[in-house]
Amino acid sequence: MFGDKLKAMQAIGALMKNKEQLAEAGDRIKAKVDAMRIEGEAGGGACRAIVNGKMKLLDLTLDPALLAGMAVDEKTRDLATQLIKDAINDATEKAQQRVQEEISKEAEELGLGDLGGQLGGYLS
Repeated sequence: MFGDKLKAMQAIGALMKNKEQLAEAGDRIKAKVDAMRIEGEAGGGACRAIVNGKMKLLDLTLDPALLAGMAVDEKTRDLATQLIKDAINDATEKAQQRVQEEISKEAEELGLGDLGGQLGGYLS
């Protein structure tokens, strides 16, 4: 474990000498994150949320039957509220995982080992 961290520190030191390579990797990650569209759902698809790699909510879709029920009673409104939260949380968790995977992939290509895994606590 210590050896892996030492290797990663040495690789970071080498990258600091080649800042262009590091900047290119950062640009690739940014472009991939910006292009990500991740869908989460709840209630068997009654509620769907789409977020991007920056965890920004882009779209939220509610099943028409759920919408109709919201106008009728409080229980359905409460259910819809919970489904919305669950769908957004599902999409966000999936997006965090995808971003971590992209960082790990770039780190491996740069010889930094599992940097994405080491940063995992900061990404979730």
